[in-house]
Amino acid sequence: MKWTVVFQLLSFPLVALLVPGVASLESGHQQHTKRANGVSTDPAIFGNVLNSWTKLSAGWDLTRGDSTGAITLPMPRNGPIVVRPNKTALVIIDMQNFFLHPAVGGDPKGRAIVPTTINLIHAFRNAGMPVVWTNWGLTEFDLVNMPPAFIRGFSKDGSSQTSFGSEMGDVLVSASDESIAADHTTSKNVTIDAGRLLVRGSWNAQPWGDLLHEQVSGVAKGTDFYFNKNRLSGMWGTGTPMQTWLQDNSMTTLFFGGVNIDQCVWGTLLDSYYKGYDVILVDDVSATTSPDSATQMVNFNAVINGWRANSTDFIAALKTAAKKP
Repeated sequence: MKWTVVFQLLSFPLVALLVPGVASLESGHQQHTKRANGVSTDPAIFGNVLNSWTKLSAGWDLTRGDSTGAITLPMPRNGPIVVRPNKTALVIIDMQNFFLHPAVGGDPKGRAIVPTTINLIHAFRNAGMPVVWTNWGLTEFDLVNMPPAFIRGFSKDGSSQTSFGSEMGDVLVSASDESIAADHTTSKNVTIDAGRLLVRGSWNAQPWGDLLHEQVSGVAKGTDFYFNKNRLSGMWGTGTPMQTWLQDNSMTTLFFGGVNIDQCVWGTLLDSYYKGYDVILVDDVSATTSPDSATQMVNFNAVINGWRANSTDFIAALKTAAKKP
């Protein structure tokens, strides 16, 4: 029996149907004698009329046929990439007090990437590219419907009473800089109510240090957009607030950073990849408390799914783009 693969366009994605007649399955392998309907015959075009990349002599054009205002960004592998600034966003994930603040045992590796993260945020804004923040921010509805596995994973002592939504109590921080732990050699400290664990509006769920100002001011100016999430991934399930915004604004290309690189960052990147977005992992604005092997897994797969780079690989190109009228 001979078969060919024909695709029926049902808006998106494409649905494959097996139809007898053309492609041969002889000798244990398939001979590709005909392309699917709705797919370009140009071997440099990857995708369909609604969603495609163009392979260049060096790198990839991700503009999907409309290069208006496009910029070229160097990548260490499989680059450069050509993107449209108004269709490309930086996604910052979980850079919150709960994960970073020293007063609650936050990770110093996460705090160390904050200056680089802020530099990249400014470069994206100046180039006319939106910045998207997605953080844990739970509601009562989320708490009631949280799966047992997640409750156990965030428990402080192995009981359900110290997991999501539990009162974290007061924390002592420096009066001169609330982003650092209390200095016990001086009386110039203040007490802050840390609030309920990762509940929306609590202190522990706020961005850490200077990132709080960046988020608040960016949202006020309309350059940044903030979305709460209730799982590791900001893109899990059939739809999230972040995904809705991305769809409404026809975004196609996403750069990712935050903590932890192998958990919430990777989960959000992977779900975005599954849903058809171009994904770029930015190493030097990502960190984790996990063993090195976890990061190695992410690094290996990020290059397969999309691209992986340091901000230093492409930030100069963003700054050049910002200078253009």
